[in-house]
Amino acid sequence: MFDLIVIVRVTEPDGVPAVADALARMRPLCLAEDGCVGWEAYHSQEDPGRFVLVERWATREAWEAHGGGDAIRKIYIPDILPRVEREVHPSVPVSASAV
Repeated sequence: MFDLIVIVRVTEPDGVPAVADALARMRPLCLAEDGCVGWEAYHSQEDPGRFVLVERWATREAWEAHGGGDAIRKIYIPDILPRVEREVHPSVPVSASAV
């Protein structure tokens, strides 16, 4: 499994609705991709400009192929990236980490 956490902060308050809409449009496209086990976007109720994406892919290679898919090329790059700052964190569950 390859798990990914992406923290997205919208840089201008008027961009929040557009980012929320784009993330909602991405979800079914991501879930339909080969190797996508789970994909969810969360909108913070404490900080309206913050979103957290939780992605689970069968393999890192499946996630890397995701970069060429319609969700990224047609929605994420044009509609989200210009409006946000982001942090990308490949992650493992605490129970699986070697801390």
